Amino acid sequence: MAAERPYGIATPAEIAGMSGLEMLRAVISGDLPAPTMGRTLGFSLAAVEPGLAIFEGEPSEALLNPLGSVHGGWALALIDSAAGCALHTELPAGTGYTSLETKANFTRAIRPDAGTVRCEGRVVTRGRTVATAEARLSDGDGRLLAHGTSTLLILPPRA
Repeated sequence: MAAERPYGIATPAEIAGMSGLEMLRAVISGDLPAPTMGRTLGFSLAAVEPGLAIFEGEPSEALLNPLGSVHGGWALALIDSAAGCALHTELPAGTGYTSLETKANFTRAIRPDAGTVRCEGRVVTRGRTVATAEARLSDGDGRLLAHGTSTLLILPPRA
């Protein structure tokens, strides 16, 4: 039986000196804990490369809106996470980021029995203080479920 994925927050000592790419790879490998929101919402970081972050998620009945489809906020959370982590892969040690704005377009309803969905985030532009990224959420057959963009603020290392 596989060990349960560790969830929590990495300490400053655990991530000291790690670039964003190194940190995210450590989360994927289980050397650092995964964010607790992933456990709550049923998605996790699956792969990263410079400028790219891929999440996978499992929609469920716990995520339904009053009409019986998965709430759009779940898709938006995946889009925001993938776009932000795509930027994080390009940041040096000690540098952070936060979303200034994330916008999504929903193209089809997500059913709770849809199986694994995939969200790919990619950096579009990166300046010294502001970056933009985009993300696409697709079902297992490659059908587009939602897509969006994020504007992100790059936070310099703290003194």
